[in-house]
Amino acid sequence: MPSLADEHTAKAVAARLDRAPSPSYLRDFIYGGVDGAVTTFAVVAGVAGADLDEKVVIILGGANLIADGFSMAVSNFLGSRAERQQREKARREEERQIRLVPDGEREEIRQIFAAKGFEGRDLERVVDVITADDDRWADTMMCEELGFGATEPNEFRAAFATFAAFLLIGFLPVITFVYDLAAPGHLGHAFAWSALMTAVGFLAVGALKARFVDQSRWRSSLETLTVGGLAAALAYAAGALLQGIA
Repeated sequence: MPSLADEHTAKAVAARLDRAPSPSYLRDFIYGGVDGAVTTFAVVAGVAGADLDEKVVIILGGANLIADGFSMAVSNFLGSRAERQQREKARREEERQIRLVPDGEREEIRQIFAAKGFEGRDLERVVDVITADDDRWADTMMCEELGFGATEPNEFRAAFATFAAFLLIGFLPVITFVYDLAAPGHLGHAFAWSALMTAVGFLAVGALKARFVDQSRWRSSLETLTVGGLAAALAYAAGALLQGIA
């Protein structure tokens, strides 16, 4: 594994900066995974709280996995696409302003970098270099004025990450009921095992998040477990209260 010094040689820096930055889909995976576990276990807990047959648990849990998972993926897809379209519109507007009011746009660049501490001849040199190329000029305005990042996530990959995580983690609360139906008598207290598997799913998602955000693994896992467990407890209580209606 290369040392920190090796990663900051001129050659290593040039190679790293030459690569286009890759968008992260960690948020989409965590979003899908946590919601999949929460909503599916909420269904399982609600049905179990109402003391209904385990076949009903499997049917409703499976329906939630497909319907709600797909709905979340579609929502994420549309939201990500809207963000990309908003970004494209903003860039077109910046390019239009550069064409129509170049002096005003140069003044914006000047003030942006003056606020960063540039002044005098250094400031004017920065302005001249940036505004000498329209693409670089627009890129700078997109980042410095409008706050858009350098990466642009793909809405298809974002939706897939959400849907895959929803199915993967969301299936854990149902798997014990599927096993108990396939092999009756081999697994006692299916709901208790379902709660345990859901907790494992929360802990796993939290641990995955901790790996990428440099946070304590246990703190991140327990944070996810607490939030998900609260939602599950509320759903179970609602099912128990409504038991008479079922």
